[in-house]
Amino acid sequence: MRLRHYLQFSDLSRTEYEYLFARTRWIKDQFKHYKPYHPLVDRTLAMIFEKQSTRTRLSFEAGMHQLGGAAIFLSTRDTQLGRGEPVEDMAQVVSRMVDIVMIRTFDQEILERFAAVSRVPVINGLTNEYHPCQVMGDVFTYTEHRGPISGKTVAWIGDSNNVCNSWMKAAAIFDFNLHVSTPPGYEVEAERAGEYGAKHFEHFADPMEAARGADLVTTDVWTSMGFEDEDAERKRDFSDWQVDADMMRLAAPDALFMHCLPAHRGEEVSAEVIDGPHSVVWDEAENRLHTQKALMEFLLLGKVE
Repeated sequence: MRLRHYLQFSDLSRTEYEYLFARTRWIKDQFKHYKPYHPLVDRTLAMIFEKQSTRTRLSFEAGMHQLGGAAIFLSTRDTQLGRGEPVEDMAQVVSRMVDIVMIRTFDQEILERFAAVSRVPVINGLTNEYHPCQVMGDVFTYTEHRGPISGKTVAWIGDSNNVCNSWMKAAAIFDFNLHVSTPPGYEVEAERAGEYGAKHFEHFADPMEAARGADLVTTDVWTSMGFEDEDAERKRDFSDWQVDADMMRLAAPDALFMHCLPAHRGEEVSAEVIDGPHSVVWDEAENRLHTQKALMEFLLLGKVE
């Protein structure tokens, strides 16, 4: 079968996502009923981390184990990347020893350089630009709770970061509306906004207006990894961009709240919201496990009948 990578959300079509979501539901059902499913016996996943993680490492490592395979964790200090080995050289070696690779790194360019010479599928576990696995899990979580997301409105409140960028790609693929509200100076980059135009994406200066009537309200931390030196400034700039009960009251009555975690209660979200009835953050976190299992199965085995 043709070698496929998953470097950003647009690497799969809507039809392929719908297939993956059907597989996710089946795989999750096996997991919930303690039924072993081991299609990836003797397959090995290499997990390369240049950025720290809790959910990404756990979901990929546990997921590969649950599919019958093995996972190997490599951090920068465990590899020659930390000593300046070219990305392409590492990719040539790693991809001859394992069956699939997940990378969590800084620049998207690093991921693309690795994938360009890899002999096996490469998955984006997060870069500065994109976090497609997170949004794949989020879209699945919405459909699990509310049905198809097509035609719905998603409100992104906060920083226009890598998760926001992936939501923009998802909006175009699944044909839903994305309302983005950021403080001045933190808007979606002009080239990204222009890439999607006005059909699926709209920017709001007022976060309350962005959330008005939304079917899903989602956010992330104000200070992402790599911006710790800006933490005090960001707390000031984002103070009016907290998702709180007043904001959720403006959303649709059955609106969901999501957060990719970790969360800081009292900053980007109030405790009343993240621990309240609108919140599906724990389902969202768990579904990273199941959607990524379906993704690895697809990249390694193709469509399973």
